[in-house]
Amino acid sequence: MIMGRRWGEGRPGGRWHGELRGCGYRVTMPRQVILQVLDEAKKHLSAEDIFIKVHQIYPAIGLTTVYRTLELLVRMGLVHKFDFGDGRARYELCDGNNEMAHHHHLICTDCGRVIDYDDFTEEETELIKKTEKELAKKYDFTVRNHTIQFYGLCKKCNALKK
Repeated sequence: MIMGRRWGEGRPGGRWHGELRGCGYRVTMPRQVILQVLDEAKKHLSAEDIFIKVHQIYPAIGLTTVYRTLELLVRMGLVHKFDFGDGRARYELCDGNNEMAHHHHLICTDCGRVIDYDDFTEEETELIKKTEKELAKKYDFTVRNHTIQFYGLCKKCNALKK
């Protein structure tokens, strides 16, 4: 039980039990709590951030368990792992095939702010689809997903430079 209910009950993320078991993994308390923390996150979390939040819910967990669990969840495709250029991996829960949840990142090279960018214009969406189609044809490659990150200065840092 997590916060008074079974993990996944009444939540779109209930599929995680099946995904873990379907791949031959047990549904353990550390895995459940890590998925819960990622599900409730409002930003991209490092392993250390996740450990701190998980430790508040499940004090018996160790940092090594968090790292191992995150790597397992990344390999399974349940969690995305990002490198925003600051030497710390960040994690985010995957939303399956939900295109509405797809987003890119704008990363400020001065302050490190990460902006989720998901309000695509029709032109941007068409350009990405065309790029995927051309790459698939050129390399005989099936594109299943993509990650795009733009590096530069955020509004606040831009204003400080002027």
